[in-house]
Amino acid sequence: MIKIKTPSNLIQRRHYLDKITPFVGKNLIKVFTGQRRVGKSFLLYQIIHFLQQKGVNTILYINKEDIAFSFIKNATDLHKYVMENKSKTEMTYVFIDEIQDIDNFEDALRSLLLQEDLDLYCTGSNANLLSSDIAGYLSGRFIETVVCSLSFTEFLEFHKLEDGVNSIELYLKYGGLPYLKNLELTDEIVFEYLKNIYNTIVYRDIINRYKVRNTLFLEQLVLFLSANIGSIFSSKKISDFLKSQKINIPTSQVQLYVSYLVNAFLVHKVARYDIVGKRIFEIGEKYYFENLGIRNSIWGYRIEDKGKILENVIYNHLLYKGYKVNIGVLGANEIDFVCEKNGEKLYIQVALSLFETQTIEREFGNLLKINDNYKKIVITLDKFDGNSYNGIETMDLREFLLS
Repeated sequence: MIKIKTPSNLIQRRHYLDKITPFVGKNLIKVFTGQRRVGKSFLLYQIIHFLQQKGVNTILYINKEDIAFSFIKNATDLHKYVMENKSKTEMTYVFIDEIQDIDNFEDALRSLLLQEDLDLYCTGSNANLLSSDIAGYLSGRFIETVVCSLSFTEFLEFHKLEDGVNSIELYLKYGGLPYLKNLELTDEIVFEYLKNIYNTIVYRDIINRYKVRNTLFLEQLVLFLSANIGSIFSSKKISDFLKSQKINIPTSQVQLYVSYLVNAFLVHKVARYDIVGKRIFEIGEKYYFENLGIRNSIWGYRIEDKGKILENVIYNHLLYKGYKVNIGVLGANEIDFVCEKNGEKLYIQVALSLFETQTIEREFGNLLKINDNYKKIVITLDKFDGNSYNGIETMDLREFLLS
């Protein structure tokens, strides 16, 4: 069996490696999903490297972006290739990159699961990779890990930067795609690279996959979402936007196009949650970008958007830390983020600064109206070393991103 050569400049992302190593060698499919170029392939390489260090060489690696594997078109091809090339005497570790490009791949996975001497890993760039139908089909014998862009601490490590205000500014502007470590961090170079990634996502993962015809409107919709990070996506806003573009498209089709953007992990859909009634509202969701660098490359990095960008980076960090996140609704008031993990809740308000009395009363006041004892924090761009506000603590962005 051919020894897989891993990249020489591999930087380990311990956050994910620590999550997955307890399941290595177990008869479960390990699935990594996420936007293109967030580092899913390199995560596979990390696991391969981990196995090789333990003396394992019975490894099959299938990369559907490599023309060498173009002959694997469907489930039958995949199953045949694995069965013909697996070891006959010991466990074989099978890695399949961008598995969604293989027709009916779930049929092959289900069959391969019957082989106790196979350990399966795969990646995909579509949120529907494991839809409820496929999940049921695989009988729950998989674990899914959503891979995000680099966290701020990872960004510092990848770019060999010192923690500080300048580094945070670079992170907010350029985002955390891992390959940026190979580029000079200037607008001209980075944004050109990010625009190309954006085009790849739009055309390969959306237009080609869903046979989208109105590509102009799709791109205008992305611009609309870029300008309205963290704003309620209502029917009226959609209608007003369509009228401004002189476009006659049913609202239902707009929602369909938005779902394509979500499925490609370009944006995250965040539902609103009634804190008192403990229910999710069916309409009026918000959207945040998976990668702020991509957003800034197509819309611009504008000073008037600083508050929106702050919200977006905080939301992304919460996802990275494993929280399920909703927008909180408390009567006529809004809580920026209601976060849940391991049965515990965390409430977060976001403010650029706390210099004005009106802002202080609004941000802290909303949190004080929540009638439970879970932790509540106000996160701001500016550092504050004073007392808490009636027991509610403040945290600056840097401290939060390093937590």
